[in-house]
Amino acid sequence: MNVFLWGVLPYAAFALLIAGLVWRHRYDRFGWTTRSSQVYESKLLNIASPVFHYGILFVLAGHLIGLFVPASWTQSIGISEHAYHLFSLYGGTVSGVLAVAGIGILIYRRRTNAPVFRATTANDKLMYVFLLGALLLGMIAKLSDTSGNGYDYRSTIAPWSRSLFTLDPKTELMEGVPVLYHVHAVVGMVLIALVPYTRLVHMFSAPLQYLTRPYVVYRSRDPRQLGPRPDRRGWERTGS
Repeated sequence: MNVFLWGVLPYAAFALLIAGLVWRHRYDRFGWTTRSSQVYESKLLNIASPVFHYGILFVLAGHLIGLFVPASWTQSIGISEHAYHLFSLYGGTVSGVLAVAGIGILIYRRRTNAPVFRATTANDKLMYVFLLGALLLGMIAKLSDTSGNGYDYRSTIAPWSRSLFTLDPKTELMEGVPVLYHVHAVVGMVLIALVPYTRLVHMFSAPLQYLTRPYVVYRSRDPRQLGPRPDRRGWERTGS
């Protein structure tokens, strides 16, 4: 079981992710969307969506740093292990709370607004279960041991994660990991496998060009500079 969970399941999840992305792009390109329900309700969505997206971005950034930046690197730039774990504890908790709060409002919105609820698919419900489960389990695991530096996942889970990329998974590192971290990792891998088959697929088509494109400048029409507007064509004229 240890070999299957930490030596087989990660690659299976990654294979399902890639296969699903290829399949969606080839056969369901028009379905590659968030299936926005803003047309039915926008007040709660305008609150919940930014809260969730900012929260989940910080959560993902924290995971990338925690799993793939070795402790020797942070110590080399003067960040002590205690300072790192304090930042991880408080920063991760705030990010998790934001993401969970956003999901909570989104679920409430879907359940209380009839048109939005009718537009909710079985895949959406499954996605919410695993996404919310992964976030809550991660927060509970992190907060379950706050004494000292907390659980030192950078000496077990992090090197195991990095070993996956060398195709030599060090499954023995996961043997003494607390159960909550085990469950969190398994739920996270299942969530990765589900991404292409849910609305989460839109994360792979984020408009990154928005970060570098020039500003779009809008100018009001000044009749004193541009002169009077030309007469409209016959079919554009409004009745008097």
